[in-house]
Amino acid sequence: MRTVLVTGLGGAGRTTVAAATALAAARQGRHVLLLTSDRGAAPDALLGAAGSEPIGADPAGSDPLGTEPAAAGIPWTAPTEAAPGLWAARIAAGEHVRAELTALQERGRGLLDMLGATPLEGEELTELPGTEAFALLRALHRVRGTRPPVPGTAGWDLVVVDMPPVPDTLAVLALPERLRRYLRRLLPAERQAARALRPMLAQLAGVPAPTEKLYELAERWERELAAVQAVVDARGTTLRLVAEPGPLAVRTLRGLRPGLALHGCRIEAVVANRLLPTGSTDPWLAALSGRQQGALKELAEEWSPYAPVHELPHLGAEPQGVEELAALAELLHAPAGSPDERPDAPAPDPWHVDDRLADDGELVWRLPLPAADRESLGLVRRGDELIVTAGPFHRVLPLPSALRRCAVSGAGLRDGELRVRFTPDPALWPHRP
Repeated sequence: MRTVLVTGLGGAGRTTVAAATALAAARQGRHVLLLTSDRGAAPDALLGAAGSEPIGADPAGSDPLGTEPAAAGIPWTAPTEAAPGLWAARIAAGEHVRAELTALQERGRGLLDMLGATPLEGEELTELPGTEAFALLRALHRVRGTRPPVPGTAGWDLVVVDMPPVPDTLAVLALPERLRRYLRRLLPAERQAARALRPMLAQLAGVPAPTEKLYELAERWERELAAVQAVVDARGTTLRLVAEPGPLAVRTLRGLRPGLALHGCRIEAVVANRLLPTGSTDPWLAALSGRQQGALKELAEEWSPYAPVHELPHLGAEPQGVEELAALAELLHAPAGSPDERPDAPAPDPWHVDDRLADDGELVWRLPLPAADRESLGLVRRGDELIVTAGPFHRVLPLPSALRRCAVSGAGLRDGELRVRFTPDPALWPHRP
């Protein structure tokens, strides 16, 4: 199954491009699911089928199609067929989080009773900041266990997800890796190994030990996060960037490129949306179109070596309904069926280590960071991790095994690539005669 995440700049028409992308693929005879996190009227206006029924709170639901609100752990509304081969649903973060918190209270009821806490009723639970990110992540994972309501189909051919703007999308995609790191630090494996001693220690101390369900919950979260991370890292998961060409849009996308590269995002295409017609006799429109064409040329020069740039015209108004959306779908290339025969397999690592031990006595870790500048780069070695900062973007990278036995001897940014040099530690490196 292929997954295409459509993101871009705020107000650039991400929802429209996501819907057109899904429709273009459906018209090729594929089974497509469009998931949108847009809470406004745009999805309904485009497709008339973004779904409005709330999901259920039954964590043990058994609908294998994912078409009923009571489907197990599915954080979206009941999908509605918007066009032949295309179903649309809305990610329902509030309902999903209420169901999850209710279930969490049930699992931790023993601890709550011990603390004298009063559980909250479902009606009292309201959506908190950040819940949409967790619902999006759960959707990316759980959608692989659903299939279209068509007899004989094993699963979706393509899932198109209408994501928030790029900075928010990067924060969402980075969340599984960060949370897993926090869990490993707070609950390391060696502490897990001592779980059998807790009842005895509790008797000696006279204080009840934390309930076993808490540790089971942490293990469950680790499994969930690992599954989401596998989807994010799969070679069949790609991004489409949407921008309305202009000088500010070009500069903004340029500033976002280091963050996209740092988080390993695979850009499938850049969509230049709402292009004005050229050759107008109206001076105002001609000047506006000229600035837009200049920005489009700059956009193509920067991005074409990495991803194709698709051009979509301005229709004069926002498209309403499938028929008007079809005009854009015809001009928009549908995502490929799969990048290879195994789209769920991990994507190739964009970073690699050059072995220069024989010539220079060092190893070089090469990290692509296009459009990054030296002034905004930060690099810190901490144990077996390398903390890389590129402007507002930050990532903690685990070192490859060979580099953990080395010391950082230098770093440099050249041709859009950060090259970190490592020298073997004689105390840890095997002796070479």
